[in-house]
Amino acid sequence: QVQLVESGGGLVQAGGSLRLSCAASGRTSSRNGNGMGWFRQAPGKEREFVAAVTSSGTSTNYADSVKGRFTISRDNAKNTVYLQMNSLKPEDTAVYYCAANLGGLTASSRYAYRYWGQGTQVTVSS
Repeated sequence: QVQLVESGGGLVQAGGSLRLSCAASGRTSSRNGNGMGWFRQAPGKEREFVAAVTSSGTSTNYADSVKGRFTISRDNAKNTVYLQMNSLKPEDTAVYYCAANLGGLTASSRYAYRYWGQGTQVTVSS
């Protein structure tokens, strides 16, 4: 029902930056109170939490591994969530997924999220 589409992934050298975008459409979206999150999954690894933002955009939550380097934000008028990634490291290489929960919270568990995007590949070379 809800569609989430990520974009902005690519190949970048270590220390570089990328900005990911997640465009939402459908009956249930951040405009109706959805908290939004970013997760990532590398080959052979479990999907892990990266960052989340409340429905209002006033509160955020980050994994320890990305604090100080990544910034999550949202523009509810455009139904879009962003992830600014700076000082990228090879260990950041993964498929990045956008997700929406139903409570407007900054949940870190993947099981709190109802809707998921297709994912966008981020590759950081050394």
